[in-house]
Amino acid sequence: MRRRLLITSLMMTRTTDAFLAGRVQVIQPAKGFRAGMDSVMLAASLHAAEGEVLVEAGCGAGAALLCAAARLAHARLIGIEQDADLAGLAQEGIALNGFDGRVEVRTGDVADRGAVAENAADQAFANPPYFQPGATSPPGEGKAAAYVAGVSLKSWVLFLLHAVKPGGRVTLIHRAQALGDLLELLNPRTGEIEVLPIHPSPGAAAKRVLVRARKGLRKGALTLYTGLVLHEAEGGPLTQRARAALEGGELDWRQDRPWV
Repeated sequence: MRRRLLITSLMMTRTTDAFLAGRVQVIQPAKGFRAGMDSVMLAASLHAAEGEVLVEAGCGAGAALLCAAARLAHARLIGIEQDADLAGLAQEGIALNGFDGRVEVRTGDVADRGAVAENAADQAFANPPYFQPGATSPPGEGKAAAYVAGVSLKSWVLFLLHAVKPGGRVTLIHRAQALGDLLELLNPRTGEIEVLPIHPSPGAAAKRVLVRARKGLRKGALTLYTGLVLHEAEGGPLTQRARAALEGGELDWRQDRPWV
């Protein structure tokens, strides 16, 4: 009886949630950080050639990793996660979605670049914690690791650059306020830096930015794209472009469209 109660309790602490219009199932904690639009947009922003290897730093329960795997069917993906419990959920998600043999999860910390082989991947991506300790009110139960940075943003960038081959691409999603810090870190180490602002509604300031760059290049001007607008109006329905990305389409960075 005690074992049955324990199993029931464990099952109650997690949920299985649909992403990409039901194409992907993600097993994640019922309390604490819950993956959402940032993870899906990060995955939607990626594109890869057949046979490429992509590494996600801090994959958590695997939302971005699994969404990327669903979209990039001919690529191999590796998630790195320091929390063994979350890594276990991500591994379960891999099996649930039928990605065994093409997607894997390894336990490792972005502060330790030995967690991945140097110059091993074609691309690396991440959704780092957004806030420094003490910079915001305490997050809710189970959310600290996802929202409050345990290591510096520099460590995240260096981890991504360590993982990719020379000329390989790194992609991050972060708060728009962190764009200056990201550019300062990337500029001496990368080239062809691209920035896609994400606006909640027409005319609203960007809340998030997608940033990508290529390791070791010293050429190519910084490109600032028009940006993605999520909602047709404040509190209104999603724009066609945002809806397409959330349902599993590729987010075309170069697509210049009006606000809606």
